[in-house]
Amino acid sequence: MKRVFLTSLLAGVIISLPLSSVQAAISLDRTRIVFPGNERSVSLTVRNQNQELPYLAQGWLEDTQGVKLEGQSAFTVLPPVQRVEPKGQTQVKIQAMPGANLLPQDRESLFYFNLREIPPKSDKANVLQIALQTRIKMFYRPAALAEAAAQQQATPYQEQLTLSKSGDSYTVNNPTPYFVTLIGASAKKGDKVVQGFEALMVPPKGSAKLGGSAAALGATPVLVYVNDYGGQPVLTFRCSGSSCQVDESKRDK
Repeated sequence: MKRVFLTSLLAGVIISLPLSSVQAAISLDRTRIVFPGNERSVSLTVRNQNQELPYLAQGWLEDTQGVKLEGQSAFTVLPPVQRVEPKGQTQVKIQAMPGANLLPQDRESLFYFNLREIPPKSDKANVLQIALQTRIKMFYRPAALAEAAAQQQATPYQEQLTLSKSGDSYTVNNPTPYFVTLIGASAKKGDKVVQGFEALMVPPKGSAKLGGSAAALGATPVLVYVNDYGGQPVLTFRCSGSSCQVDESKRDK
């Protein structure tokens, strides 16, 4: 989940605020969206955590290039803007459009859902208003792949990942039709993330270089991924030569 800060400065007054102290009023009930191809829509819960003021919540979708989905594209957001009362909650619906049928059916497609909070206009002069925008990933999962993933709960598809070593680095290979997001890499479970690692997303049937030294990760690298529900299970690999497979005997419980 990524948050973008938008500021509106009134009367030319410059105020310095630490971003860590700014809390979003509008929040979502999840950190990622999986849209099954056999569903016509997916609903998200939007909450206003402000105790006193109503906020507007504006939602829209973008493709991987940051282009807003409009017209008869694959999906639409309903309603695009709505009022959320103090301490209240409502729902926003992502609805499939005819264009969704044209998306690849042999792998997932990636989009980004954006939710921007719009604060009420202040009746005071010289006020700095800060609006936050949340951006999360939405994975369109074709019907057959959604059914297959549901049947693989005991052995998640992420366990099909492999590693290949070249020099002092590992490459992550993803033979599955699903996106896999990795947020941690260490030499053993519970250790600190190795220096040089950065979170990455491995595309379906693709590969990506893993940050950090292969020597630091050792012969039993541990990777942390994000599952469909925002959980963070661990994969422990066992390496032989330059190739590494997931060690199922050390599956996260």
